[in-house]
Amino acid sequence: MPRRLLLPPPLSACSVLRLPRARPAALPAMNAARTGYRVFSANSTAACTELAKRITERLGAELGKSVVYQETNGETRVEIKESVRGQDIFIIQTIPRDVNTAVMELLIMAYALKTACARNIIGVIPYFPYSKQSKMRKRGSIVCKLLASMLAKAGLTHIITMDLHQKEIQGFFSFPVDNLRASPFLLQYIQEEIPNYRNAVIVAKSPDAAKRAQSYAERLRLGLAVIHGEAQCTELDMDDGRHSPPMVKNATVHPGLELPLMMAKEKPPITVVGDVGGRIAIIVDDIIDDVESFVAAAEILKERGAYKIYVMATHGILSAEAPRLIEESSIDEVVVTNTVPHELQKLQCPKIKTVDISLILCEAIRRIHNGESMAYLFRNITVDD
Repeated sequence: MPRRLLLPPPLSACSVLRLPRARPAALPAMNAARTGYRVFSANSTAACTELAKRITERLGAELGKSVVYQETNGETRVEIKESVRGQDIFIIQTIPRDVNTAVMELLIMAYALKTACARNIIGVIPYFPYSKQSKMRKRGSIVCKLLASMLAKAGLTHIITMDLHQKEIQGFFSFPVDNLRASPFLLQYIQEEIPNYRNAVIVAKSPDAAKRAQSYAERLRLGLAVIHGEAQCTELDMDDGRHSPPMVKNATVHPGLELPLMMAKEKPPITVVGDVGGRIAIIVDDIIDDVESFVAAAEILKERGAYKIYVMATHGILSAEAPRLIEESSIDEVVVTNTVPHELQKLQCPKIKTVDISLILCEAIRRIHNGESMAYLFRNITVDD
């Protein structure tokens, strides 16, 4: 008898064919550092990385792995040695004497991080370069505005800086700018390191610095003095080019057009508005670079009876012969912060003292990364400060 081939019954309309369920593949573990942050230094010289090391030590973090160097033909090369995808990146860039090289290092590193898919790129630039070129002068240019555009194009999304030369510079940027203040650290130095500071007077070496000096004087409850005018030059000094180009005698003027003549400015002889006799004079400013004006101010204050003279500034650039001129002058001490490296100048002149401001930069980095308010760092700071 032939065997029958047993077939499965036909599927009805309500039957469902159940296949064995495949096991889902295990997903890779989420990277905990994906939403973290990294701190990089864009400087190619060891002396300029000191501030970055101080900040990372306070944060309890390691400095990001990167290589920044100059090739034999002078070009700047930057190599990022670790993954930065999806992270907040803080680039700490202190500005040495070679300003243009430092600017290119910052731009190239920012662009390298941008192409490496960093989430946010925040530049920590304590001293912002070209800040003195923030106004139009005749046929010049506003270089600070150009630099702001270049930083935005390179990929920066935020900047932390300190004591901009002109607060209006913040308007040059298309992204947020936090302009921190070094005055709390300098005020603390005055109270703790200057003996008998209650017998001091805060001095502005020019009317332009009067607002800053007034802020210090009001916070310390001290008097205020302002130096006004300039030293009168002799006839032999008149040929120094300050009146060039010479006035054009046969200037072409439209017939019938007579414009009122603008009178030339003439500064009065140098005077000190305020009493400094028998007092400690503390000159305050934001930048100390060429020190001739500070040395001249110190001589005037000595003549007016000040028995000790201090100079306080945020950014100690101290270029050219500044250390030698300070050492030979009537200035007793120059106090600056470490926004700009000046270890070499300190070796040349023991009168130069340094105040560390890495604490406020560290706190700014922490708050920005955590999305916290920055208002705490600007407490009791007014518009004129």
